[in-house]
Amino acid sequence: MRKGIEFVKMVAGGNDFVIFESKNQKSQIKNLAELAKEVCNRKYGIGADGLLMIEESKIANFKMRIFNPDGSEAEMCGNGIRCVAFWANSKSKKQEVKILKIETKAGLVETEINKDRVKVKMPEPKDLKMNIIINIRGEKYSVHYINTGVPHTVLFVNDLKNTNVKELGKIIRFHPKFLPQGTNVDFVQIKDEKNIFLRTYERGVEDETLACGTGAVASAIISKIKYQKSKIEKNNNINVQTSGGEVLKVYFERIENNFKNVWLEGKAKIICKGVYYG
Repeated sequence: MRKGIEFVKMVAGGNDFVIFESKNQKSQIKNLAELAKEVCNRKYGIGADGLLMIEESKIANFKMRIFNPDGSEAEMCGNGIRCVAFWANSKSKKQEVKILKIETKAGLVETEINKDRVKVKMPEPKDLKMNIIINIRGEKYSVHYINTGVPHTVLFVNDLKNTNVKELGKIIRFHPKFLPQGTNVDFVQIKDEKNIFLRTYERGVEDETLACGTGAVASAIISKIKYQKSKIEKNNNINVQTSGGEVLKVYFERIENNFKNVWLEGKAKIICKGVYYG
């Protein structure tokens, strides 16, 4: 039996994660891709949407690496970052508002923790492509693409509840238009100019998840471009209703189709702590 590895399980917006800290456990933690497959398995492991590895950093408070349940490593995870920021702050005796910087593959990320709410400054969105026409089983769909740290494709629907997210999401995720890296797929229904409903098919998880931070940001921004006339706005905020029931808040500034000062906010909490033996 493998020597035990200490872990923390957390949830933010319906996304659950298993967090390992490499400090003092490097000898037990070797093949992270295989470990992620084991740990994230909901029958034979702990069960999670992803594994988060905390490592030392020379440019930030710490470094976070993100592994999907299929073993692939992701560049960015908004809800994952909110979890590790909350976790790091929970280890402090002083529970005041705290700023932490976290190194990721998508760059340096700033977070702000205030009790159980965590805000994260997201990477500036890039690679925006609107109105991409794709053919699925003989039917044409108009979708919209943006990278908010990881690639996302947004599809607006009129009946989100009855949309087959898993089936249609999988087809779009592997569609030739988005190869070789593939894409996450966000299905969005507009409520009004400040509120949207979201369901997401996540690449690497290969299924629908209860929430997605980078997907919430992508959906909020694409919704603003698609349905708002004003092209220069400084104080945008969109409420994103997730499948998990929590509302994530997205803030940003817009100048034409450029977006900056993008923030994601929501709650995070620790579910349990333990030792994983595998």
